Amino acid sequence: MSERYDFVDMAETGPAAVRTAFANQVAYCRANDAPITARIVAALGALLNKPSSDFARRIADWKGAPLADALPLRAAGGIHALHLAGSAHELAPIYADADDINDAAIVAGVVSRHEAALLPWLDGPPQTNEAGRSSNFIAAMLWLADKGLPPRFDCREIGSSAGINLMIDRYHYDLGGVHVGPRPGAMAFTPDWRGNHPPQHAIEFASLKGCDVAPVDLSDPAQALRLKAYIWPEHHIRFQRMAAAIAAATEAPPQLIHANAADFVEAELARPQADATTRVLMHSIVWQYVPADQQARITAAMEAAGARATAERPLAWIALEANRTVHHHELVVRHWPGGAEPVKLGHAHAHGAWVEWLG
Repeated sequence: MSERYDFVDMAETGPAAVRTAFANQVAYCRANDAPITARIVAALGALLNKPSSDFARRIADWKGAPLADALPLRAAGGIHALHLAGSAHELAPIYADADDINDAAIVAGVVSRHEAALLPWLDGPPQTNEAGRSSNFIAAMLWLADKGLPPRFDCREIGSSAGINLMIDRYHYDLGGVHVGPRPGAMAFTPDWRGNHPPQHAIEFASLKGCDVAPVDLSDPAQALRLKAYIWPEHHIRFQRMAAAIAAATEAPPQLIHANAADFVEAELARPQADATTRVLMHSIVWQYVPADQQARITAAMEAAGARATAERPLAWIALEANRTVHHHELVVRHWPGGAEPVKLGHAHAHGAWVEWLG
């Protein structure tokens, strides 16, 4: 039996919304195989019962929309960074998933002793760059090729973080027995594939370019540590992937610029598009962080460009985003001409462990 969750308003604000955000994040982590992260978030949420530090009070009095701002993950990232740096040894039993310990008391003590280091983690959204999600992008491109769009893709990504998914042309994928990309590849992905395999087509990349409001340079150890802090500690393979991504980016950095999403999309859509090339906007677990006015601009720009698209120069929009009601991710695609209505191609694990293909 599947677990049922209540609808969550991503734009809700106020003290009750903060408590809801922490409870929702705990459920979300448990649903996505992250029990340790769920414990940390629950312990942080317990601080709200009687905020006694600047860190807890800032969380309790959050002025924005806490779920849309990923407030629980901002706080959890700070705690994980202390653990990774070896600065708070008392956290070790929680990260070892030990039983019969008082998580709330341990985390409260860490917050009290490391408040100055933790406060800056509340200043910006998490950087959740995860290469495993790119399997969904590849599957969507195979589906687009099967619809008759040119299988040569000119990809533009928003919320690229460190640009790990801008290196998908260097990775190998086994998607239900359909193989794509070089062997062995800088990384290899074999998600648990549920349902029929995606269509089989040869695809290639004309270019890959992305943007982020706070791009991460993987060659900088401090920036790389920050990215690692947002990796859920249960997912050991993600740390291995991060090491591989650092090596790949060091060899040849991805094309990544500093820009907000709307400015980037508008500028890129204004550039000439080559014939027999499909231009793609893609993003994963970023839309909730894009301000509403920018979401509207991006949607308007894509639909305007879609109206100008031709069979020789089509446009596609691939989105892998969280559905907070059912606590999983949905792969949704639009394309022009001829496919402007969103099509849900699949459900996916938060970090690429499995894909349920509906396409």
